Amino acid sequence: MEVEVKLRLSDTSAHQKLTDLLSPFHVQTLIQENIFFDGSNAELSSNRAILRLRFYDGVSPCVLSLKAKPVISDGVSRVQELEEPFDPVLGRSCVAEPWRLSVVDSSALLMRVREEYGVREEGLGFVCLGGFRNVRGVYEWKGLKIEVDESNYDFGTCYEVECESSNPERDKKILEKLLEENGIRFQYSEVSKFAIFQSGKLPE
Repeated sequence: MEVEVKLRLSDTSAHQKLTDLLSPFHVQTLIQENIFFDGSNAELSSNRAILRLRFYDGVSPCVLSLKAKPVISDGVSRVQELEEPFDPVLGRSCVAEPWRLSVVDSSALLMRVREEYGVREEGLGFVCLGGFRNVRGVYEWKGLKIEVDESNYDFGTCYEVECESSNPERDKKILEKLLEENGIRFQYSEVSKFAIFQSGKLPE
C-alpha cells in the first residue's frame, strides 16, 4: 500500500514560490513520461486498476506499475501498488504495439495482470490510453522527501506536492504549515493524476 500526502498548488506562481523556497534542499529533478494501459474490454479500469509504464529522461530507466483501488481523502492518498523495472526498449515497443504486453514472459507483474484481471492474448489484449509528461523536483527537508510536480497534459498544466509517508496526518500538518507560513495557496488533492488525465480537464 502506497500512502502519500497530496496537496494541489493553485497555479504556476505558487509552484515557483515553493520551488524557490525549497531550492537549498534540492536533490534531483526527474523528467517523467507516464503512459497508461487497460485491457481491450476495460478489464483493469472496471476493477479500479490501471497499468502504467513510466519512462525517465526520455529513454532509461523504465518502471512498470500496477495501481489498484485508489482512495483520496483530505489530502491523503492510499493505493495498492506493485512495481518492477522494465526494459525501456521493450517498453517503447509496447507503447507502439500494446498487444506485446500480452506476450511478454519476463514480467511477473504482467503475468499477474493477465491472470488476475483476465487480460488475454486473444483479441486485442491491452490497449494504450496515452499519457502525460511530469517534471518532478525532489527535495529532502526536515526528514521529509518532498516531490513537487508539474504535470503537463494536452489540456493544461497542474501543480502538486506529494510526500510518501508512514504518518500522513503528521506530515500533512508539517507541509500545510510550510505553505501557509509562506503564503503559498493550495488545497487538498481530490483525484489522482491519472483521473485528471482520464477526465480531459483540470480540477476546478
